[in-house]
Amino acid sequence: MKHSEELRKMLSRIDRRGYPAYKDIRGAYGFRKYLLSIDHVQGDPFAAPSKLSVHVEGKAAGFPEALYHSDHRRITLQDVLTRRFGKCAEKHAFQAKGSGKSGLISVSHCGQEVLERTACTIDPENGSIIMRFEVGLPANGRTINGREAEKILFDFIPECVEDALLYQNADAEKLQKAAELADDRKHIREMLPQLGLCAFVADGSILPRATGISDKPMKNGIPFRSPAEMSVTIELPNRGEISGMGIPKGITLIVGGGYHGKSTLLKALELGVYDHIEGDGREFVITDDTALKIRAEDGRSIKSTDISMFINDLPNGKDTVRFATADASGSTSQAANVIEGMEAGAKLLLIDEDTSATNFMIRDELMQRVIHRDMEPITPFIDRIRELYENYGISTVIVAGSSGSYFHMADKIIQMDRYIPKDITAYAKKEAEDFPAVKGAEELAEKPGFARYPVPPKNFTNRDRVKIKSAGRDAVVIDREQIELRYVEQLADAEQVTALGQCVKYACRNIMNGRKTLRQAVDELEKTIETDGLAAICESKSSIPAMARPRRQEIFACFNRYRSLQL
Repeated sequence: MKHSEELRKMLSRIDRRGYPAYKDIRGAYGFRKYLLSIDHVQGDPFAAPSKLSVHVEGKAAGFPEALYHSDHRRITLQDVLTRRFGKCAEKHAFQAKGSGKSGLISVSHCGQEVLERTACTIDPENGSIIMRFEVGLPANGRTINGREAEKILFDFIPECVEDALLYQNADAEKLQKAAELADDRKHIREMLPQLGLCAFVADGSILPRATGISDKPMKNGIPFRSPAEMSVTIELPNRGEISGMGIPKGITLIVGGGYHGKSTLLKALELGVYDHIEGDGREFVITDDTALKIRAEDGRSIKSTDISMFINDLPNGKDTVRFATADASGSTSQAANVIEGMEAGAKLLLIDEDTSATNFMIRDELMQRVIHRDMEPITPFIDRIRELYENYGISTVIVAGSSGSYFHMADKIIQMDRYIPKDITAYAKKEAEDFPAVKGAEELAEKPGFARYPVPPKNFTNRDRVKIKSAGRDAVVIDREQIELRYVEQLADAEQVTALGQCVKYACRNIMNGRKTLRQAVDELEKTIETDGLAAICESKSSIPAMARPRRQEIFACFNRYRSLQL
């Protein structure tokens, strides 16, 4: 490690030289209260920015151990510090002038969710902090501007460190409040199974979002209010009593007119697998963290998936126990999504009628009379929904706007009326008596098999260089192959997609060998992340990309959509 003054001298020495001379400043430099590490230097002012990190020892940072002694508190504190550092960095961004990305100072842009990220890590043993961020090293054209670089490294970054990473300058009350909120949410998650619930929506929650492209709460949005019949009160360790709607395990149907809030409630439940920041309006919307949104996905690839629970006896004789296709239909894709969700450990399925394949969801009585059961290879979801719950412990929440067939199957029926839920179970069941129930499956399905043994593509086994690039939340590109993720709807952040790319690379390089099942491979991958952190799956320890941790369900979804992976 060098002293910070050596860095200052080097900037003076390389001033006005060609841009590649910036490579000389790579390394670690000791500042008064922290270590600055210049991990990767961009090759050009118009290229991707340089990667830097700040390391602050626990004693210098000074954050009380109580704020990071447990995982949920530590992740919350990391989130708060990342946002604080980002706010300060934004204030100084591009104040140092130059060409291209000169003057950029940027850290992960956090959304409404509290996610574990590589941007900020806190050692739970001693409280030391690492903050990773990007800087556009200044240049005039392609000539180094050392004086502007000195502003960034000796004025702006120290101010960000002082402001965000030292407890003496922090808002202690705000930090304590964030930690207590994390405690309360964890308590609700732990209480869900004890109360026989798969989700909880607190009274007063604001579920509508500001716009279709903004995830911030709608101003003057209608506060959520639980129907009396479904109201649950939970005693929280910090906040005290909280009341809201408890969605019981089993089968729940959400109905109502268009634009009355059905899909808004479902969306809140989808993202309730994550914690949300204070002021989001969904702080106490808590969903079973294995919950999976299921939809039709025309055109996706399916590999060696046992969809026989739903599809059998295809006219072309194709095997549905190890079903494979490069271009799935709506019904086969949705069937595969359900089975893959079971393989990933989902205990709650979330389904919107609008994004489902009709022939997968239901066959009404008239269709059953005209097209006899032995002529139809699809066993619709309605015929298996009760079986999924009673035999596999998998609950389902369905939004329905046009089909009443699920009234007979539902344990609870919620009507959304101008964003206010009403329990209409008794009324709907009474009305349903005048309509024939859909006949269920005549016999139980065989338990799906999950003996799939992934074999990575040759470019991994040959140890070739593999390039990874993410396209927002829609896709990740492995070399030239794009893995489509736009319909994996519970990905909340583009950095999760970046992490999925690294998961693929790490697993293909180090875990998958054709002898371990996909479940075993994901188990091993998650154990590595849990033990050594998200950065551990990156090959280059000096140039760690900005990543956010994806759930197990999304890891499975990515592998299942990777066409070059043999299963």
